[in-house]
Amino acid sequence: MSIITVGIDLAKNVFAVHGIDNSGKAALVKPRVSREHLLPLVAQLPPCVIGMEACSGAHHWARLFLQYGHSVKLMAPKFVTPYRMGGKRGKNDAADAAAICEAVTRPNMRFVPIKEEHQQIILCLHRTRQGFVEERTATYNRLRGLIAEFGIVLPQKVANLRRHIGARLEDLPGFANRCVSDLLSHADQLNVRIAEYDPLIAKAAREDARSKRLMQCSGIGPVTASALLASIGGGHDFKNGRQVAAWIGLTPGQHSSGGKDRLGRITTAGDHYLRTLLVLGARTILNTLGDKQDPFSRWARNLVVRRGYGRAAVAIAAKNARLAWAVLRYGEDFRLSPSAA
Repeated sequence: MSIITVGIDLAKNVFAVHGIDNSGKAALVKPRVSREHLLPLVAQLPPCVIGMEACSGAHHWARLFLQYGHSVKLMAPKFVTPYRMGGKRGKNDAADAAAICEAVTRPNMRFVPIKEEHQQIILCLHRTRQGFVEERTATYNRLRGLIAEFGIVLPQKVANLRRHIGARLEDLPGFANRCVSDLLSHADQLNVRIAEYDPLIAKAAREDARSKRLMQCSGIGPVTASALLASIGGGHDFKNGRQVAAWIGLTPGQHSSGGKDRLGRITTAGDHYLRTLLVLGARTILNTLGDKQDPFSRWARNLVVRRGYGRAAVAIAAKNARLAWAVLRYGEDFRLSPSAA
């Protein structure tokens, strides 16, 4: 019988492949396939469904397998684990491949959209820039920890820290002065690197018509627009805007029972980077409301009064996520209110 479903456990050099036929029996079991032999093996198979975990390199392999007429499905690893026959104790590459082969056939399985090469290029810019930002934050935290050992406690804001640290350098004994100076110099270098990536991301956003549409929404700038576009593409993998907001982690978790709905805190599941960008954009909207009297500003101002600043920021971020999906899905320019006929 011909192979209809294949599960592949991805790795750097050695892969595991498990295939089943129409009757569900194992027809292809290869626990050790080298990297150079994986593509020829898949190329000689008849068109079938190939399942893989959404991990490093998965999108690259998915694009290659699609060229040979296969239907490729990517899944989050946490959804594959329940289908491993040996459970947590029986984990190995062959068992993982068999579990992937089983999981990909489930009718209610949720799949990860396959990213195009252009999307991954844009995400490389974002991840590299975000890495520099996180390293800068860690550098300042390390600096505060070091000087605190000598009884020097400075304001938390970076601008105030740098303004006061110069006058206190002479108070540091021994090599501590040298260490603090090196940390400040390293932070300056990181600032230069971050500043170099900002125009690259802005250029990528300006060159895409879909990013331009997203930037018409309040609270969405070049960084957020390009990150949204690179992450969700055209939005075709989501049924509605609420699914996008839930995928980013901006919807409340449910603890409902007995017919009573109980909504808790936001789930904070999904893409932390996108959620951070949207919330920061929402805070910018709230901080610049002023005395604006348009319907959206009045709604946002009333929301702050009723629910507080933090909840209002999350609500606006969730609204922007839904608006972003609508703009990408339908390819229309953003309009705050319907235009007059």
